[in-house]
Amino acid sequence: MIQIIPSVAIKNGKLLRLRDGNYLADHTYIESPVDLAREFEQAGVSVIHLVDLDGAEKGRPVNYHILETIAGHTDLKIDFSGGIHTDGDISKAYEYGASYITAASIAVTNPELFASWIMSYGREKITLGADCEDHNLRIRGWLKPTTTNVMGHIEYFYERGLKYVKTTDIHKEGGLTGPSFELYQEIINKFPGICVLASGGVRSIDDVSKLDDMGVFAVIVGRALYEGRIKLQELSDFLQNRNEVS
Repeated sequence: MIQIIPSVAIKNGKLLRLRDGNYLADHTYIESPVDLAREFEQAGVSVIHLVDLDGAEKGRPVNYHILETIAGHTDLKIDFSGGIHTDGDISKAYEYGASYITAASIAVTNPELFASWIMSYGREKITLGADCEDHNLRIRGWLKPTTTNVMGHIEYFYERGLKYVKTTDIHKEGGLTGPSFELYQEIINKFPGICVLASGGVRSIDDVSKLDDMGVFAVIVGRALYEGRIKLQELSDFLQNRNEVS
């Protein structure tokens, strides 16, 4: 059964969604991150993806206080991402309540270090962030383009024990134009047993169902939830029905 993981992106202490990876076309949401996390928990969600956009831009996590507050006021598992570059960053994230971490930029700039984290922290605790535009990775909160091909990048870490990869087609992010089904199918076909966390473009529960049928491990959903394209009750019903089937 596919996991539905709401995305909670933070910039300047506020909820934020990006359109097409563009900070200049962002949308700020007024609701408290903690209140929102509680609503997700009440709907039956068990994991959220907390993105520290300030940290991604600065190259070091910034919003640990929001991580700590959500962890302290809910029973949610938190996948924390944004600016993680050192063992100290990971240790601090776990100290403040993260259950898992997702790292992206460091896997490009220092692949040996990221590969060592898979071994030292365990493959259940480390997710590779591999967000791309036309199959080439973008890093530092999508602000820096690279010539690194997403498939070759995943393969390097897959051969070193990688289990989880979170992939966003940046053109799809925030656009409500549908997920990049072809990209996720390509990854699933090439890397048997890998757990794909699909992100970007989700418009409806129908998109989630299609990703589930494809064998996608989890889907990260943001704007569709915030703008009511997917209602919390609809989300709750979907999770309940899938749990009954499983």
